Amino acid sequence: MSALFDPPEPRGVLPGEYPLWDEALALVNRDLAVTLPDQGRLQLLGLPSYDEGVAEYVCVALANGEWHGNVLDPDSADDPVLALAALTDAAQETVAECLWQAWPLCGEHDRGMHPREANGKLSWWCAGANTPGEPAHIRAAVGGLGGRVRAVPDEAWPRCGAPGPRRRSAGEAR
Repeated sequence: MSALFDPPEPRGVLPGEYPLWDEALALVNRDLAVTLPDQGRLQLLGLPSYDEGVAEYVCVALANGEWHGNVLDPDSADDPVLALAALTDAAQETVAECLWQAWPLCGEHDRGMHPREANGKLSWWCAGANTPGEPAHIRAAVGGLGGRVRAVPDEAWPRCGAPGPRRRSAGEAR
C-alpha cells in the first residue's frame, strides 16, 4: 500500500533573494496597479524542484498566492533583460489564467497587449488595427503604463517567420 504524497507548499520568496527578478517585479507591479488597482501586488513564490541541480523554481503569483503557467527560467535571474522578459511573460500568464482576462489591455483598442522588445526596451505592444492600415503601437515601456501611445514603424518589428525567442520548459537542457 502506498502512502499519499503531499507535495511541499510553495514559499514566499523574500526580497533580495533574486534581486533582478525583484526589480522586474516592481516594474510589472507598477503596471498592475495602474490597470487593475484592486488586484493587489504580484509576488514571487518558490516551488520545490525535483530536478537535480535546481534548488527551486520561482513563479509569479497573485497577491492571494494563486499562480499559473511558466516558472521563471533560472538563467534569467542573472541578466536584467532576460529577467524582465521572463517575469513579464510569467506575470501576464498568471493574471490571464487566474483572473480569466487579458492583461494589460490597450486603452485605445481594448485588446490585450504583449511584451515586445523595441529600441532596446521591453514594452507593451498592441497590434492596433481597429481600422484598416492602422499601425501597431507601443503603449508604454513595461512599468510605464498610463503614458502616451507611440506608433512603431513596421521595420522596427521582426519579419514574419523570423526566429524569435523560444520558450524552454523548466527542465529542458540548453
